[in-house]
Amino acid sequence: MGSPFPGMDPYLEGEMWMEFHDTLANEIRGQVMQRLSERYVALLNKHYWLDDGALEIVSNARSSMYPDVHVVEASHVQEALAEYVVADTRERVLELVSPIPQEIPALSVEIRDVAERRLVTVIEILSPGNKRGKGWEQYNEKRAELLGTRTHLVEIDLLRAGRRIQLIGELPNAPYFVFLSRVQRRPRTQVYPIHLREKLPMIPIPLLRPDPDVTLDLQSAVDACFNLVHYERLLDYSAPPPLPELNPEDAQWVQEKIRAAALAK
Repeated sequence: MGSPFPGMDPYLEGEMWMEFHDTLANEIRGQVMQRLSERYVALLNKHYWLDDGALEIVSNARSSMYPDVHVVEASHVQEALAEYVVADTRERVLELVSPIPQEIPALSVEIRDVAERRLVTVIEILSPGNKRGKGWEQYNEKRAELLGTRTHLVEIDLLRAGRRIQLIGELPNAPYFVFLSRVQRRPRTQVYPIHLREKLPMIPIPLLRPDPDVTLDLQSAVDACFNLVHYERLLDYSAPPPLPELNPEDAQWVQEKIRAAALAK
């Protein structure tokens, strides 16, 4: 069946995101490799972002995670609380989670020239961990380093939540973006706004001069992820999409697409 949506599936923005993220990175690498000349190679690079978003409370109905908050009988935690004297074993003890930053692995795609192993282009797929807190700061440091080199940078942001990359000027009102920073055009960055109801765009991937760009069909890459994993079997389309909430018109459109897909089965 595939996704019920013509472009980005907003239900992927919840608990399935990291699995989808790495599957998409693999699909992008495979697609780009087919279009590169023998001068280049596309490699996967694993890096780690420091994610301190443990205290972001969003409901399970939105396909995300609550902090682990629950109440237990004191008799069940006596070993952990051995240093304390609990006068009344009927007393309830509240357990909350300490926000401990975690290193979250993520894949990016690097295009290098074969002869000199030069880093030509980096394709980043943004994740929740690098759109908030310390991970956002860490990502911006890496981004600033790349912008100071002769490396092209393509940033794919298919998440409505979190902070956008740092740019001077106001972004269009859109849920998703692709940002392209060409070496020859810096400090200018090309901005591709993507709306919920439209297909994902064809993105030019720049290489070394005088070689022409190759094209990344982002929609085809996402469709290939669904064909491989069948995310539609794993996503709970009976619940609202993950936060942030859609505006009423988009929320209605989402439900209409889901109902139409169900009737088409």
